[in-house]
Amino acid sequence: MHRIAVIGAGQFGQNHCRIVRQSTRAELTAVVDIDPARATVSDYRELAGKVEAAIIATPTSAHAEIGCWLLEHGIDVLVEKPIAPDLESADRIVAAAECHGRVLQVGHLERFNPAVIALEGHVTLPLFFEIHRLSVFSPRSLDVDVILDLMIHDIDIVLSLTRAEPEEIRGAGVSILSPKVDIANVRLQFPNGCVANLTASRVSTERVRKLRLFQPQQYCSLDYARQELLIFSVGGDRQVAFEPVPVTKSEPLQLQFDAFLDSVETRNSPKTSGLAARQTLQIALAILDKIKEHSEIVSKSLASGWKL
Repeated sequence: MHRIAVIGAGQFGQNHCRIVRQSTRAELTAVVDIDPARATVSDYRELAGKVEAAIIATPTSAHAEIGCWLLEHGIDVLVEKPIAPDLESADRIVAAAECHGRVLQVGHLERFNPAVIALEGHVTLPLFFEIHRLSVFSPRSLDVDVILDLMIHDIDIVLSLTRAEPEEIRGAGVSILSPKVDIANVRLQFPNGCVANLTASRVSTERVRKLRLFQPQQYCSLDYARQELLIFSVGGDRQVAFEPVPVTKSEPLQLQFDAFLDSVETRNSPKTSGLAARQTLQIALAILDKIKEHSEIVSKSLASGWKL
């Protein structure tokens, strides 16, 4: 049985606690939180020698400090996404894991969605993505923009399926109910001509989690929430064949934790490694820069009193 600690017992941290408790391969040895009513340990620095691995579910701003300390003290780490608020902090965490030979997995949860896993086996040459991730407003994760809160899931998926970095980024976004960007639209273009159009909102009236992928003679439609994958193929006779792909539905959080335990046992690098998460963060921050540029253009137009 692997001794596990969960650091941060808020809404998402509680889900991690549930998954650890349900596991037949691990035991929840400690819960660290600033609220004593939710914690068994008040300070993560008390964990040295008591646990083999820890899950960090704190605000993003604390990931680097906590993650580096745990890794330096021989504790494997599963840290929630994004890996860090900036690249310098991400580099510190990645370097600490490499220096001390520890497992570092980042919680890009959709990579463990059974429908996404099924899609990976059908991807040939992605040419166009249309992705929507819309949520109703929640006070959770308002310390980061919607790009780092929601869209980062889809950025990670696109990068993993294209196996490339975009050569051009365009983005626009606005703040509505928080000081951060709450809704955004982004266009990524890759060296081979593939284009990804992503929309994310945390101020929607409905919850939507859908990805559409177009590749030669094929259209793939994925529903993250329903864990469903449909594939439409065009044959040589121009006939369209419809195929619902079999998907064994399961809770992604459970699959993610099982994969983490596998890495703890085998010492193999996780598929959502620190380096992969660092690349995803780099693109997400570049998107935020483009959104800022667009906002400045809009501000100038408003200041000049532009009219139709």
